[in-house]
Amino acid sequence: MTESELAQKPIAAPRRLDPEDAQHALAEVQELLRRQELVASLVHRQEEGDTRQDLVEQLVQRQHEAELKALVDGLHPSDIAFILESLPKDERQAVWKLVSAEHDADVLLEVEAMDRQDLVAATENLDADELADLAPDLPADVVAEVQKGLTDEERAQLLEAMGYPEDSVGAIMDFEMVRVREDVSLEVVLRYLRRLHELPDHTDQIFVVDRQDKLQGTLPLSTLLLSEPETAVRDVMTTDYLTLAALDSDADAAGAFERYDLVSAPVVDDQGRLIGRVTIADVVDVMREDSQEQALSRAGLQEEDIFAPVAMALRNRAPWLLFNLCTAATASFVASRFEGTVSHIVILAFLMSIVAGIGGNSGNQTMTMIIRALAMGRITGRNLWQLVKRELLVTLLVGLCGSVVAALFAWAISGSISIALVMMAAMICNMLVGASVGVLVPMVRDRFGKDPAIGSSVLLTFATDSLGFFIFLGLATIFLL
Repeated sequence: MTESELAQKPIAAPRRLDPEDAQHALAEVQELLRRQELVASLVHRQEEGDTRQDLVEQLVQRQHEAELKALVDGLHPSDIAFILESLPKDERQAVWKLVSAEHDADVLLEVEAMDRQDLVAATENLDADELADLAPDLPADVVAEVQKGLTDEERAQLLEAMGYPEDSVGAIMDFEMVRVREDVSLEVVLRYLRRLHELPDHTDQIFVVDRQDKLQGTLPLSTLLLSEPETAVRDVMTTDYLTLAALDSDADAAGAFERYDLVSAPVVDDQGRLIGRVTIADVVDVMREDSQEQALSRAGLQEEDIFAPVAMALRNRAPWLLFNLCTAATASFVASRFEGTVSHIVILAFLMSIVAGIGGNSGNQTMTMIIRALAMGRITGRNLWQLVKRELLVTLLVGLCGSVVAALFAWAISGSISIALVMMAAMICNMLVGASVGVLVPMVRDRFGKDPAIGSSVLLTFATDSLGFFIFLGLATIFLL
């Protein structure tokens, strides 16, 4: 190619990945779909049976589909998945049909609410580990149909991956990896790599195994590229490496990746044989899912499609809302038992909500710290009591400072020192209640093998509201009447 031809050839601008791009693209997709619906409704107003009407409708539909396809084709698969999950079912299906076949599998890894025929077509090109990751959320007949097109090796890998618990390393491990023997030279390894079409994603190291596939060490790519080609693998391989077991928790694996700044890690069986690997991409997915689950669990929710059927949403949300209703009724009942006190000193009705709210906020801070520490494995039997004492001490000191401000406020609006002192004492006591519940609820649930975050905020609100009202109005009854 001549210099003039090179000069005339347009230079492709580097594509920048930005979450805001997906949001802009979603707005454009929604606008195109809105225009398509508007034009279709205008065309339908014409006289039915008119040949020109059908022709115009087809032309308009093709034009809009072409615009949508051009927009979708320029997006990253993850951004396409974001758009699909943000659209109602009918619009979601319309956009899904325009996704290029080469992106089907990648998009499906992010969003799975598709028709059976589309699911089968999209999953045919998935690797065994990717299919195993999706299998629990796919219809059984779709998984069975896809298995027919797998090789014996891929089918064995799929069955192996599906046999591990959902939250284990085995369920997320990847079977694609590069292995070499320790008795070959680096030059041989380089020639072997050049024969591959491409390296598996996130390959930062090559695994060194013996004839029985037992892991002997790892060979970082940087070492391979910077060492003399005549050097033997055994002379430069790393023998100080981290290994994972298939039954290890995926959360523990995520913690190891974060602690040691890993890109990939080998997975070995009980005999030390290499059976797979975990990559940073798998770990990021685990961290994201755990974060989302914790945020939902604290409100008593499970993951839910924002356009899921109403009946499904009711089953997801109603139980904890009904429980919350019971807890709120209990708090109201407690307050009603002090009707005489409130009727004599009306200002108490305005102040008791402050006591309950501050206690809930204090307990929420403690609970967040405990849930995070449990997730990272930092709480043990030895440091538990020390942690409890620390949280209670911090809460007491914060409560002393905050209660002084609350007491001054109560004195300012009531003109009574006695009410201010009751307000101060009640706030400190309720903050300690909140801190205690914030520690106990996650710890007890974790001890019994339950998610420590599920419904924690509901239980905390119940305790701080009910006991907050009881403490405040009880002290007022004793010292003010």
